Amino acid sequence: MEKFTLQAMAKINLGLDVVRRLENGYHEVKMIMQTVDLYDELTFEAAEEGICLRTDRDTLPADESNLVWKAAKLIMEQYGIAGGVKIDLKKKIPMAAGLAGGSSDAAAVFHGMNRLFSLGMDVEEMKRLAVRIGADVPFCIVGGTMRSEGIGEILTPLPQMQGAHLVIARPDVLVSTRSVFEKLHVERITRHPDMDRTEAAMRSGDLYGMCYYMENILETVTKKAYPVIGQIEADLKACGALAALMSGSGPSVFGIFETQTQATAACRTLREAGVAREIFPATFIDRGCREKDSSIGGGEGL
Repeated sequence: MEKFTLQAMAKINLGLDVVRRLENGYHEVKMIMQTVDLYDELTFEAAEEGICLRTDRDTLPADESNLVWKAAKLIMEQYGIAGGVKIDLKKKIPMAAGLAGGSSDAAAVFHGMNRLFSLGMDVEEMKRLAVRIGADVPFCIVGGTMRSEGIGEILTPLPQMQGAHLVIARPDVLVSTRSVFEKLHVERITRHPDMDRTEAAMRSGDLYGMCYYMENILETVTKKAYPVIGQIEADLKACGALAALMSGSGPSVFGIFETQTQATAACRTLREAGVAREIFPATFIDRGCREKDSSIGGGEGL
């Protein structure tokens, strides 16, 4: 019986703007999304019936409230799968951190069950179903570098920026994405992030230009409520970061450095300062899911 492990990659936002609130309660957004080599691991195995989900965190539910469970149930219903599935989830991506950990896990379920049950889903079919689980899941199905529009489901590939080294820091605060969006009064915003210039810099391979124009409109809410986010950004810039920005609705912050040496030193400085609960070095990668132990530049991409 086949048993295999997939790595589900985290994402950061190199730019995030909210255009308007829609009548259905969602928000129309413009984002630039990027996968990074921080990942959860999901191990898949066929079962006789039902969904058996196990996690390595006491604080992470293993029931129908988990996006992994929801994705598995949706796929089983859509494809009439008679048997069941066992999924073991090992968390490395911080939870509720603005890094799409839950969405990336759900995306890995589409890849994993497609393989386990030989469903023959192509990427477009996975994305079509995935938006029913969450707005970030279609991006996490594909990964890489994308402009994301609509509610997050309209994706346009962008060239991946080369030569960037990252530090990701998650402060010890809890942020509710729902609350952040409720407190964001889009109609009052007079200046929005210049996503077009951010994208143009990326298309021309201009790392400095990209860093100059990167902006996240949700910082106007989250940073005001949690000043530690601004402190971490300042600390990263003091360590030589070309830019530092909150990812998603927060609270995670990332800094972009030109060299690995700078990034390593920044990790050490932030750990000594004690401003963040979790700190990770990272790099950009070109996929949302991959086989465990495959190399970033090779191996089996999913």
